[in-house]
Amino acid sequence: MLLRLAYLTATTTVALLRLAPMSDREKDIEILALRHQLLVLQRQVGKPAFNDADRVVLAGLLHRLPGEKLRHVLLLVRPDTLFEPAAKGF
Repeated sequence: MLLRLAYLTATTTVALLRLAPMSDREKDIEILALRHQLLVLQRQVGKPAFNDADRVVLAGLLHRLPGEKLRHVLLLVRPDTLFEPAAKGF
């Protein structure tokens, strides 16, 4: 699991470096395209299965959003699902 977390950290760093030179408009267009892809995939695929590393990454990315904003973000899971292991004492 530690190796996977290191891999995810490295790939996220590379993705952030790719986004740095992009304008806000380009980023907004990419976000809209990704959201549309999520909608298409949600229509075709059943409920996704998240492992612990997926939950860590999503929780790390989303923890700064206020609850009001988080309710309006298109997510595959509810915030409660992301923090489920913490609620169970893991």
